[in-house]
Amino acid sequence: MKNSFGQNLIVTLFGESHGPAIGAVMDGLAPGIPVDESFIADQLTLRRPAGDLSTARREADAFSIVSGVFEGKTTGTPLCILIPNTDTRSGDYTALRHLPRPGHADYTAQCKYHGHQDYRGGGHFSGRLTAALVAAGAIALTALRSKGICIGTHILRCSGLSDRPFGDLASDLAALNTMPFAVLDRAAAQAMQQAVLRAAADGDSVGGVLETAVTGLPAGVGEPWFDTVEGLLSHALFSIPAVKGVEFGDGFAMADAAGSCCNDSFCLKNGRVVTKTNHNGGINGGITNGMPILFRCAVKPTPSIAREQETVDLRSGESVPLQIRGRHDPAIVHRARVVVDSVAALVLCDLLTGRFGTDWLCGRTDEAPAERAAT
Repeated sequence: MKNSFGQNLIVTLFGESHGPAIGAVMDGLAPGIPVDESFIADQLTLRRPAGDLSTARREADAFSIVSGVFEGKTTGTPLCILIPNTDTRSGDYTALRHLPRPGHADYTAQCKYHGHQDYRGGGHFSGRLTAALVAAGAIALTALRSKGICIGTHILRCSGLSDRPFGDLASDLAALNTMPFAVLDRAAAQAMQQAVLRAAADGDSVGGVLETAVTGLPAGVGEPWFDTVEGLLSHALFSIPAVKGVEFGDGFAMADAAGSCCNDSFCLKNGRVVTKTNHNGGINGGITNGMPILFRCAVKPTPSIAREQETVDLRSGESVPLQIRGRHDPAIVHRARVVVDSVAALVLCDLLTGRFGTDWLCGRTDEAPAERAAT
């Protein structure tokens, strides 16, 4: 089982949904990066379920950092974060051990791990592990902000309802980072929330689209071909449970457009090279061009629903009806947005340390990027 990602900054996830704890190990962090535990807690709060829009499982996420930090800063050695699981109801899953849930990883886990996997709550495949990603991502976000790089995500669509697009990125990103339901248009937010509640009342669930912007990145980060910025971000983003699509800039809409509509013309602004438009989402040839990175993630509806479905009993080989009980989210798109921010931050820290050296994130370098990013 592959549980690590990154080349310079390597993140490893461990734990299961109903095990004693989950966590992450970050290896490759430069010494001296500030670790703000209150910010980590705030980020975990944005992911944590709340109200009728989310599962009734309530984890405190009382994390502890057991290595790699001393006197509030990274030491340069592996940093390990532990998050205990305290609100598990494993009995909800006993009857499901041999009945793979549609849309989940139960059957594929059985095929790969031959019944030795922890099936409770999805085990190692559970979205519960994204809490560890958020905790690790908070440290990466802090490092990026110290270099003037900001990341923010809003719910562009949910249950077919749309938010307004990004406008002034500086103000939009600042506002999003404190929103529990990250929608820029208040009226759209209310309509989306009502749609989620209607789906829950019907025993069903809904999905959505998350749109992310990254500002402040210098030009020249990334590699052509196999380690492109799009490739590495997509690789990590597709690891987030329920993400089924990723597109950059205008994405699939480019397939129906002319080149004259998709190309971003270059010009000079305040002595810097910028583009007049940003159809390509801040990336050319797999490398950042200094404009904001823009991408979207499609998040599927939560697969655990109260409606009766069909499955196969893996012991008898017979088709049987399935009624999933327990505590589940009618939508996860609003909780996933902070996970997207966190994963993007981890990938970008890995790319930046590969480009400018591991000490660049904590400021110990005389080398500065030749091209500063547009905001």
